[in-house]
Amino acid sequence: MKAAELRDLTINELKLKLRDLKQEFLNLRFQNSIGQLNNPRRIREVRKDVARILTIIREKELGGE
Repeated sequence: MKAAELRDLTINELKLKLRDLKQEFLNLRFQNSIGQLNNPRRIREVRKDVARILTIIREKELGGE
């Protein structure tokens, strides 16, 4: 997910996407713990996407949108 794409979304849309990513992250961690994870790199990607969304939400809050 690109930051430019995320900046076009509203705060509510970002929060929904954040919730989905956190759920996916939880599922990936569970799969990893039981040894069924096919793509371990996806954990890193999801974690970075979560951080990216949180950063953009904070930028929008400080920007007054």
